[in-house]
Amino acid sequence: MTSHRITGLILAGGRGSRMGELDKGLQRFRGKAMVEHVIERFSPQVDETIINANRNLSIYEAYGHRVVADGIDGFAGPLAGLHAGMLAASSPYIATAPCDSPFLPLNLIARLDDALTAEKADLAVAKTFDQPHPVFCLTKTALEPHLREFLQSGQRKIDKWYASLNVVEVQFDPKNNDGTEAFANINSVNELRQLEPDMPAVPGLHP
Repeated sequence: MTSHRITGLILAGGRGSRMGELDKGLQRFRGKAMVEHVIERFSPQVDETIINANRNLSIYEAYGHRVVADGIDGFAGPLAGLHAGMLAASSPYIATAPCDSPFLPLNLIARLDDALTAEKADLAVAKTFDQPHPVFCLTKTALEPHLREFLQSGQRKIDKWYASLNVVEVQFDPKNNDGTEAFANINSVNELRQLEPDMPAVPGLHP
């Protein structure tokens, strides 16, 4: 259980350039689309789930959650998705996870929430060893005006926005109990095939 009401935002709005501009969240992995794995692991941890997508919206909507597109054109990155999620969220807190991380920790949100509360921080972010994972975060939706101003200034880099906030980093084990890589991102067709060598990427599903 978390101490706050939290909206979960699945980030599926990227261009997928390292995967030949395929829609990463809709690529098949172990019998289902990658975004389905994320929904199954992420949604039980939050009070509502929203998907941020900029193409194939009707396919994402079929998963039964609200879908929001970036308010900024041109695949502007995860901060544009977070901003769209903040505007749509019905909770005072919002957590993010990418659509291409099918093994994300089942205690992700509880641990981020505990740290955010304990440190009275603006944002909590997951970390393994000395590597932060900025797209796995929990923050306050009240920061929407601050993020909007940052984006309107032409800034896009997630690390630079985080640097303007009171951030707590939360150390996680890099492996789950079943040995899977907790924060593994499947960014390319090669990475997909390494984890599932007999499953080619779905042809099509371009913008």
